[in-house]
Amino acid sequence: MVAFLLGSSFSLEEALEETGLPRRDPAGHSQAGAYKTTVPCATHAGFCCPLVVTMRPIPKDKLERLVRTSCSLGGEQGQPVHIGDPELLGIKDLSKPDYGDAMVCPPGEVPVFWPSPLTSLGAVSSCGAPLAFASMPGCTVMTDLKDAKAPAGSLTPERIPEVHHIAQDPLHYSTASVSASQKIRELESIIGIDPGNRGIGHLLCKDELLKASLSLSHARSVLITTGFPTHFNHEPPEETDGPPGAVALAAFLQALEKEVAMIVDQRAWSLHQKIVEDAVEQGVLKAHIPILTYQGGSVEAAQAFLCKDGDPQTPRFDHLVAIERTGRAADGNYYNARKMNVKHLADPIDDLFLAAKKIPGISSTGVGDGGNELGMGKVKEAVRRHIRNGDVIACDVEADFAVIAGVSNWGGYALACALYILHSCDIHRQYLRKAVGPSRAPGDQAWMQALPSVMKEEKMLGILVQHKVRSGVSGVVGMEVDGLPFHDTHAKMIQKLVDVTTARA
Repeated sequence: MVAFLLGSSFSLEEALEETGLPRRDPAGHSQAGAYKTTVPCATHAGFCCPLVVTMRPIPKDKLERLVRTSCSLGGEQGQPVHIGDPELLGIKDLSKPDYGDAMVCPPGEVPVFWPSPLTSLGAVSSCGAPLAFASMPGCTVMTDLKDAKAPAGSLTPERIPEVHHIAQDPLHYSTASVSASQKIRELESIIGIDPGNRGIGHLLCKDELLKASLSLSHARSVLITTGFPTHFNHEPPEETDGPPGAVALAAFLQALEKEVAMIVDQRAWSLHQKIVEDAVEQGVLKAHIPILTYQGGSVEAAQAFLCKDGDPQTPRFDHLVAIERTGRAADGNYYNARKMNVKHLADPIDDLFLAAKKIPGISSTGVGDGGNELGMGKVKEAVRRHIRNGDVIACDVEADFAVIAGVSNWGGYALACALYILHSCDIHRQYLRKAVGPSRAPGDQAWMQALPSVMKEEKMLGILVQHKVRSGVSGVVGMEVDGLPFHDTHAKMIQKLVDVTTARA
């Protein structure tokens, strides 16, 4: 017979003490609770079982310090697999552990979960071995091996985690390395330039790109909307800002094997259908994206659209993204930058973002460059104060995350690049897969090929020109976006974003 000694979460008690938290049970009279999750472990040679976890409630203000300390003590084994609502792991009730004694999570504290060696009991039971021995839950083996704490200052930015709150209902935190987070902040700074001198610097909120990309990274199914009918006297009235950024984000989500759909105005359905077909034909997209429409009518209609059988417990999408999508103002109208009302050209897609606020498990991101785009309600007061005509045109509908860019397409490119950075980050990948199974190689070739590129975006603009879509500012049909020529401005922006994204630390 072969004996296996598995690391125990009791080894992390020192990390708790260093954070200023008491040990779970100083007298050693109780056994910390452990919970079976619905997260399946990797199946191998007849072994198959769900992940079992232990939980410790941690005050919000000590979360990041605890995670950093536990990682410095235990490396990957010390890293939590989940921070937030236990139901995201399939745990219905913390007061009913599958092993040991229940842990209470007081108000103001956050449940943090680590993998438990009790997972092995399920694995052994599943393999059909005629005989096996296991220690009783809570009965640990004390060794003379010391925890190898990393010396102060020896951890590189790639190995130091940051913790970010990405959702409130259900409560959810995510992690990424200091190095990955700094790169994404650099992307946010790059796209935040203001080529049109609109005053968008007043709208910028720190880490919105980082939090939006972390939330998207955890999403399974994403709904993207775009389309700003600013040229209401032309056919089509759409502009060249929006669709390229939406397609660039969709392409990278496809590479991550997430479900992606796009929703547009019904009058523009055939236009976007052709744009997507051409994008697939020219290699910008890997596969076709379903193009949907929504005519609205009621709160119930929005919920029925977003959820399977209208049930808010089973949403069809877990993240909505608006990129240069006309947004509803406080008076119920839709305005371009010149205060012209284009409500007659816009379907009430805003209602889906409003409904999503009341459906647990759906997050939203708005990408804009002027404050009148869907999702910019999060910064509407700054829009009213600092953007020309802002008192009239400001979008009143808020997204969870507001990504501000000099040109909205740049925000779509930056989201794709940020997702590449996160999926090349060891700390985030480990957290994303709950420490289960083998990790996909960082910098996967499919991910690299799905990044935005000058050539792909030149093809996208060529497709839009072919369909007579006009530039947002100058109104010309040609290779420009928001009045800025592609090769002089946008190509340089794309290359800069990709260079920062793929640069080695």
